[in-house]
Amino acid sequence: MHFCVSPLENGLNISYSTTDTSSSTYFSGISEECDYNWTHYSFTSGYFKVLNLGEMAFVHLDVLCFYSLLICTAFSSVSSNAEIKVNPPQDFEIVDPGYLGYLCLQWQPPLFLDKFEECTVEYELKYRNIDSEDWKTIITKNLHYNDGFDLNKGVEAKIHTLLPPHCTNGSEVQSLWSEATYWKSPQGSQETKIQEMDCVYYNWEYLLCSWKPGLGVHFHTSYQLFYWYDGLDHATQCPDYIKVDGQNIGCRFPHLEASDYKDFYICVNGSSDSYPIRPSYFIFQLQNIVKPLPPDYLSLTVKNSEEVNLKWSMPQGPIPAKCFIYEIEFTEDDTTWVTTTVENEIRVARISNESQQLCFLVRSKVNIYCSDDGIWSEWSDEQCWKDDIWKETLVFFLTPFAFVSLFVLLVTCLLLYKQKAVLKTIFQRKQEVFSHQDTFC
Repeated sequence: MHFCVSPLENGLNISYSTTDTSSSTYFSGISEECDYNWTHYSFTSGYFKVLNLGEMAFVHLDVLCFYSLLICTAFSSVSSNAEIKVNPPQDFEIVDPGYLGYLCLQWQPPLFLDKFEECTVEYELKYRNIDSEDWKTIITKNLHYNDGFDLNKGVEAKIHTLLPPHCTNGSEVQSLWSEATYWKSPQGSQETKIQEMDCVYYNWEYLLCSWKPGLGVHFHTSYQLFYWYDGLDHATQCPDYIKVDGQNIGCRFPHLEASDYKDFYICVNGSSDSYPIRPSYFIFQLQNIVKPLPPDYLSLTVKNSEEVNLKWSMPQGPIPAKCFIYEIEFTEDDTTWVTTTVENEIRVARISNESQQLCFLVRSKVNIYCSDDGIWSEWSDEQCWKDDIWKETLVFFLTPFAFVSLFVLLVTCLLLYKQKAVLKTIFQRKQEVFSHQDTFC
């Protein structure tokens, strides 16, 4: 038996006939008895089952149905996911509570969320200052989020709703974005802002800020500083201004309770009878602007001809010893080099054992284990060691002479003492003789 199979548009075209073949089973590729598009198979009933026309058609129908089922299932899944939609959050806005840059981003749940009561809905929030290249991204289940911003610039944010895969047939569903912006109403020209704002947290104890007036402002312009950090109920005005010719050019802050490792917000605004003054906003973390005291009680000890030991005391104040890094400037004759260490002692090798003078200075800063940045202290007083050869030579010769002189002096004193004792004995004897003569008379 042989048959030819050819695909048609609506199914299969099957042709078959019986022939005589040898007793061996064989398979042939393309038969000359079929057209170019036909495949010819010849079998004997030894090893393969020979299908008749009806069975062949039935098998082909089953295969078509199986593929059709797979295709329908795939399209059904895509269609099902496409039909699941969620709305973006409602009433998305950026709110300024008056904390000089600490803003609140808040929103309400999306409409028709009751269809997903068994789902944990999340929100993806992105925000930045408008001139920044990078977005900060937060995924949260809450309906608000707070963070600090530079209010010298605008703020933009966007948010959308997320449905987890177990609620949406295995794929995450996202809503469209909802967007919001925030700007401080500009007032005054850019030139009226203060210049060269500088804040230093001295020895991690007290904060001092200073600035210069804006360009071309009148001398009667009045500047005010306000500050806030997490822990204060409201923004607070500087209680102790630094003044020059009656104009505020700085602020001495009071003791700041629990202010470390938090954003510290400052606004310096002003008023003038002639024109409005544009405010300036700043954000610091106080531990990053600490300027410690310089080390003191320096000592330099020449251990031998090759090594020098440098030591100093830790700066006084509340800064822990583990938070310091030290910079040492060491000078040997005309050669100077600089190194750093986290210990308050270091050993250095001399360049030459014939060097005449060794000097060093030290300054300190808060290290990376306690802050992201810091300000170097002033340099300590210089400590030096001088190698005066003529003095050593003089001491070398004078030491034996001093010992000889001391020996001679001791011998002289002993002789004088003995001579005095002898004279005293003679005098006493003479007195006894005279006394005896007087008695005799």
